[in-house]
Amino acid sequence: MCGPEGHRVLVTDTGESFVCGEAETALNALARCGRRGIPVGCRGGGCGVCKVQVLQGQYQARPMSRSHVSEDDEASHQVLACCIVPQTDLQLRVIGRMRKVWQAPA
Repeated sequence: MCGPEGHRVLVTDTGESFVCGEAETALNALARCGRRGIPVGCRGGGCGVCKVQVLQGQYQARPMSRSHVSEDDEASHQVLACCIVPQTDLQLRVIGRMRKVWQAPA
């Protein structure tokens, strides 16, 4: 596990976990942890490369592009990692274009 004190985020695809700082987006914490090839894109919700599904836990979400996250997606907790700040421990599944990175060995 890497990172400062905060909320633990578990990526169910691989079983890897990391700590996301109190005001840090999930994507920033993922990128900080050093997994090679994580596409970080725009970091503002406009490109959609960091789409994840939150399976468990609470988060605060910033606005996301509706071209990448529909209202139905958001209702089923499919969001952009760059636009969520965990409020509790989270479990997530990678579903966006960075899924390929999480299927490869760390």
